[in-house]
Amino acid sequence: MLLLPSSALLGGLCFLVACISGSQGREQPIWRDPWMQPLLLAGLLMLGGACFAHSGALAWAGLANWLPFFWAFWACRPHLETAKQRRQAAWMLVAGTVPVLVTGFGQMLLGWSGPWQLGGGAIVWFVAPGGEPSGRLSGLFDYANIAGAWLGAVWPLMLACVLRPDGWWRRSGALALALSTAVAVLLTQSRNAMGALALALPLVVGPLQWTWLLPLLAVLTVPLVLAVLPGIPIGLKSWSVALLPDRIAERLLDQETPTAWKHTRLGQWVYGIELVAARPWFGWGAAAFSVLYPIYAAKRWHGHSHNLPLELAISYGLPVTVLIVGTVFLLLVVALKRGMLQRDPLERAWWAAALVMLMMHATDLPLFDSRMNILGWVLLAGLANVSQLSKLDRDALSVSGESADL
Repeated sequence: MLLLPSSALLGGLCFLVACISGSQGREQPIWRDPWMQPLLLAGLLMLGGACFAHSGALAWAGLANWLPFFWAFWACRPHLETAKQRRQAAWMLVAGTVPVLVTGFGQMLLGWSGPWQLGGGAIVWFVAPGGEPSGRLSGLFDYANIAGAWLGAVWPLMLACVLRPDGWWRRSGALALALSTAVAVLLTQSRNAMGALALALPLVVGPLQWTWLLPLLAVLTVPLVLAVLPGIPIGLKSWSVALLPDRIAERLLDQETPTAWKHTRLGQWVYGIELVAARPWFGWGAAAFSVLYPIYAAKRWHGHSHNLPLELAISYGLPVTVLIVGTVFLLLVVALKRGMLQRDPLERAWWAAALVMLMMHATDLPLFDSRMNILGWVLLAGLANVSQLSKLDRDALSVSGESADL
């Protein structure tokens, strides 16, 4: 986790080693794990659909975004079984984000530019001059939205590190990182990441602070809501837009032509729904949207549909979508019912980070960056451990039961 944001290669290799060790000596095989059964079924349907997919070889290549990570979700769980293990993983993620912040501020404030390479290109930090796109912080990632997605997902963990009673020097360092992350998110101009800041804050600080925090957040978001909602009087909308930073206002209100909506998320979703309706059972194959959309819809290339359930349905069909998305939702719900938001700050933050990842995939697909994909499945693996009794918990219950019998 420490190396993951800096290097997909090194972080991925370390994660692979952890998964291999975690898959050995398990109490039950993978096919008997209740959380894995829907994913294994989804994997079989994906393999079957790839045999006659419209996107050809791309359909087989696209399986790499899913099938290995189904296994990794199961294999890494022994390393996240206890609250202490999850806390250690959270600290590594927080510390590993430092290079993202340093390179991001360096490119925006000091004019740093790359790409910086190590090991003959095995490790690459892009560090585009002025950000990618220009004027938006991207750091060592190749695009600002991916940088924003990483920062937004790690933000709850940073807040929790501030709240934990771990000594003033650790809390001070975490506070500095949290504030730097909030500034960096604003510089990415990622709407998803900015939403993540507001979404995670009340969840991490806990319900005891909601009496003042929620009204404050509501007041702060009023200009944003008034700026984007239709039907708002011109004078009030102009006042709201004036309160927003210029670049953020431009991104929120970009309407260049009467047909500009075709290039927005809404236009992509409308065409995506048409594709799903045409082939609802097994889909068109991975990457089909990027092939069909510029030809038949808007004459402009987009790599995906900017919505995870829709992308799954386009690529693999509705049954696969229900199996995967349903499993993720159920993980969040069961962990919530097990009282994860009533535990210590880092446990609350872990649940909040998983929710942030889920919400970001409603309007974008950062999982196509392997680092974000790994992070997402690690967070879900932690939820799965909370959602079922760990071996330590079962042993403790067994011992207490034997004591009661005596």
